[in-house]
Amino acid sequence: MKIQFFGAAGEVTGSRHSVEVMLSGKPRHFMVDYGLFQGGREANTKNLEPLPFAAKDIEFVVLTHAHIDHSGLLPRLCAQGFKGSIYCTPATYELLKILLPDSAHLQLADLERAERKMKMGKWRGEMPFALYSREEVEMTLAQFETVEYGQIHEITPGIKLEFRNAGHILGSAIAVLDIQEDGAQKKRCVFSGDIGMKGKVLMPDPDLISEADVVLIESTYGDRLHRSLSETEEELVEVISSTMAAKGNIVIPAFAVGRTQEILFLLIDLVRKEKLPHLAIWVDSPMATAATHLTHHFFSQLDAQSQATFQWFQNHPEALDLRFIADVEESKALNKIKGGAIIISASGMCDAGRIVHHLANNLPRSQNAVIITGFQAYGSLGRQLVDKVEKVRLFGEEVLVKASIHTIGGLSAHADQAGLLDWLRGFKKPPSKVFVVHGEPESSTAFASCIRDQLNWKDVIVPERLHTYDC
Repeated sequence: MKIQFFGAAGEVTGSRHSVEVMLSGKPRHFMVDYGLFQGGREANTKNLEPLPFAAKDIEFVVLTHAHIDHSGLLPRLCAQGFKGSIYCTPATYELLKILLPDSAHLQLADLERAERKMKMGKWRGEMPFALYSREEVEMTLAQFETVEYGQIHEITPGIKLEFRNAGHILGSAIAVLDIQEDGAQKKRCVFSGDIGMKGKVLMPDPDLISEADVVLIESTYGDRLHRSLSETEEELVEVISSTMAAKGNIVIPAFAVGRTQEILFLLIDLVRKEKLPHLAIWVDSPMATAATHLTHHFFSQLDAQSQATFQWFQNHPEALDLRFIADVEESKALNKIKGGAIIISASGMCDAGRIVHHLANNLPRSQNAVIITGFQAYGSLGRQLVDKVEKVRLFGEEVLVKASIHTIGGLSAHADQAGLLDWLRGFKKPPSKVFVVHGEPESSTAFASCIRDQLNWKDVIVPERLHTYDC
């Protein structure tokens, strides 16, 4: 068996892992995840890179969850000739029916906006491009097959798949693949996907897996520890209270799936606990709105505390003013609000969508605050804000950053170093090989060392992008 890493190796985005196995006397290819690279000019180049083999030669794809950095290039793969099945959980499939069309729409909208500005002589920098169309998304959605958590599904003779709950976002899964190659002992390959934090809001703790021969483990926060939930709540209360006292707005860039719902839960819970007063919250993302409704549909998959808090809000709707913005005109009207608003909008890394407009409007005013709640990739606008730049370029124009920028890491949907180690301790004996992926170089390297030192596991590899490894 061979694994080749086309993304999320030495970086966080672009998760794409090719697996080659020998079955019935011939090599067979499949992919685990097929995600979009995000953040800067290099990401665009990588998204356009061809595979070293034809898309039609890939037999199937296993998708761990719906986030675009794991799923966002699937329509391009299908348009290039991939005709096989894409396996995911039912909740992931429902989310993808929201995310993938939105991704196509944003790409086209960015291109059309840039073309208009270029005609007016107002565009500076590299032109965006559309990787796929809405029609190609519809074709892709027809190729999905869903597999419930805990169900063992034989994809083809010699390969069985089981999804276990990763506790990251709705529908997120750890992919357990049992592979029986020609003339070899059966091997179990475990692909962690993105592992959630234990005790986090909304999602249950990630499932533990007891046995594996090969493990791919994410390392987004493999070199650090998150603040506790109580410390995170205190920090959130302090930022919101001080900004409201200054009569400013709070802008929260948030991934439409997972993060937006977690933030809403926390804000509702803080009002319920009387740590915050009545709040005026606008969720300005059609995709986040749809994902929030979908979360209600899969209510039973949430943890008990979250179910209780949302039930309290249903019984006390006057506790806060929560509005979901539907159309563009309503979104533009938010620009007239000069204070007292909490605006939650996508995208989470601030690179596209309505959040860019809200930042352009709110960054120049010192009484406002921006709360960063998730990972920001190198090259993204969100990363620039985290790095405290004095000005940013939005829509081809420079915008001064006078608003305060607050990074609240305790809201992450990813396990920290301790959480990742706890998950690995679930294996009864060391796997033969461990690949540390989905992390920036310093994070992956630090976590690989941590595995060797604390777990005394020997064969721990930080793979290089495009390299192939025998397993």
